[in-house]
Amino acid sequence: MISVAAELVGMHPQTLRLYEAKGLVRPSRTPGGTRLYSDADLERLRLIQRLTTELGLNLAGVEHVLRLEDELRKMQARMERLERELRAEIAAVHRTYKREVVLYRPAGETTPARRA
Repeated sequence: MISVAAELVGMHPQTLRLYEAKGLVRPSRTPGGTRLYSDADLERLRLIQRLTTELGLNLAGVEHVLRLEDELRKMQARMERLERELRAEIAAVHRTYKREVVLYRPAGETTPARRA
């Protein structure tokens, strides 16, 4: 709920409404319209607070930073997915190898006679 979330992050409920109106945070809603803030929403609000108070960013700057962070998270998830796919493909190729041990002999070298 907005009052609990505001208290947890040390902000006024009206500030949370403003951030929602600007699209900086998107809490889910109950069928009755009550805002429900997830742990991720609370972390995002804490980040907004740090960006505005410690770094002095205005809301346009905060919006830009949040958009870049969201994009970075998506790219990291994509990279992890591609790495998993690549590892699976490499493993599939390795499974096709014959696992025979063959003694290397340089060209022109003859095979030594076997002892009886």
